[in-house]
Amino acid sequence: MIKARWIEELAPPELEKIIRRSRLDIESEKPRILWILEDVRKRGDAALIDYTARFDGVTLTTKQIPVSQREIRDAYAQTRKDIISALETAAKNIAKFHSQQLPRESWSMQVTSGVKVGRVRRPIDSVGIYIPGGRAAYPSTVLMIAIPAKIAGVPNIVACTPPMRDGRVMPFTLVAADIAGIDKIYRVGGAQAIAAMAYGTDTIPKVDKIVGPGNIYVTAAKMLVYGQVDIDFPAGPSEILILADKTADPETVAVDLMSQAEHDPTAAAVLVTTSEALARKVEAKLDKLVVECRSEIIKTAISNNGALLMAKTLEDAVDFVNKYAPEHLEIITVNPLKLLKKIRNAGSIFLGPYSPVSAGDYATGANHVLPTGGDAKIYSGLSVDDFLKHPTFQMLSRAGLAKLSKTVITLAEAEGLPSHARSVENRLKRKVCG
Repeated sequence: MIKARWIEELAPPELEKIIRRSRLDIESEKPRILWILEDVRKRGDAALIDYTARFDGVTLTTKQIPVSQREIRDAYAQTRKDIISALETAAKNIAKFHSQQLPRESWSMQVTSGVKVGRVRRPIDSVGIYIPGGRAAYPSTVLMIAIPAKIAGVPNIVACTPPMRDGRVMPFTLVAADIAGIDKIYRVGGAQAIAAMAYGTDTIPKVDKIVGPGNIYVTAAKMLVYGQVDIDFPAGPSEILILADKTADPETVAVDLMSQAEHDPTAAAVLVTTSEALARKVEAKLDKLVVECRSEIIKTAISNNGALLMAKTLEDAVDFVNKYAPEHLEIITVNPLKLLKKIRNAGSIFLGPYSPVSAGDYATGANHVLPTGGDAKIYSGLSVDDFLKHPTFQMLSRAGLAKLSKTVITLAEAEGLPSHARSVENRLKRKVCG
């Protein structure tokens, strides 16, 4: 399927292709998506009903767009108890981890005599969550987004998700949404759902920020409404990079590469190792193991966006990791903590032989909504911070303003803004209070 190769022997264009890997190309979809966005903005619920019939094969009335409380109650009866228990355990760990991310509610300092400056913590007023429903359902993602938003104090959280062919929403998605504390759920998917949350309709409220993964159409829609609302970051396809030495188990490495490749045919799975023996064994394992469920997706992903790379030294391997900036990075080496200090660019890092990405996907509590396509160079994974604002405040006494007056007036005049200077001079010449 793929052959192990030495990094040093790759031509620069070949190496660059691996580093750049597959990314969502939304340019060709923009005209179509813009049409949908504008149609929903103008026609509201009527457009949502039309697109749901066209794309999902489901006929809705306006009253059926919201998911009812009865449906949510029924979803518990339709979901296995062990799945409900697993969602509750995951939710507990996610809440525990993200609670530690909350910054101080406020702080202030005296920068000079009579001048107090500080910052306060405020939640975003409303958030819309997009829950995919295409190749697979992701109730874990519902928890990963809604729980940090709740911890941040967001008062209004709604969600959109496409209906199944029978018009229902996946039961365990509803259970996850209820556990996470989402206020309202709407059975609308695709670009039309993003438009509804960005502009608002009679049924679905406009929100301030839209968060959540989706296919190329959803991602394109999110990027096009940015500015009307805030978004998290463009994400997808999924990817894993494993940094390993000779101590790594070949089958463990092969299975972990497959674990992310099974998400999507455009997913990426890469091994970089200092052990030629490991690389050759992983190569052989992949040829034998890809025979299970979702095998065609795995084969396509690894063939198109997979690589087994060998590096002469760990320093060379780490250098490649930082250039690649993976969504998920597993480090399976003798001393992974030592290497952690050298990793600058990665979405989430899994250390040691007993730390698979799947543990983080579901149960450790760390967030699995992560930057892909090299964006870990500039973005972090989703956190409580994504749902917070931090207004600053300043309070000056008359003496404090007098102390800064020369600096302010000089700079205001230098910039040609005399009223800025006058706002200071006026206060110091006149009694402006009491």
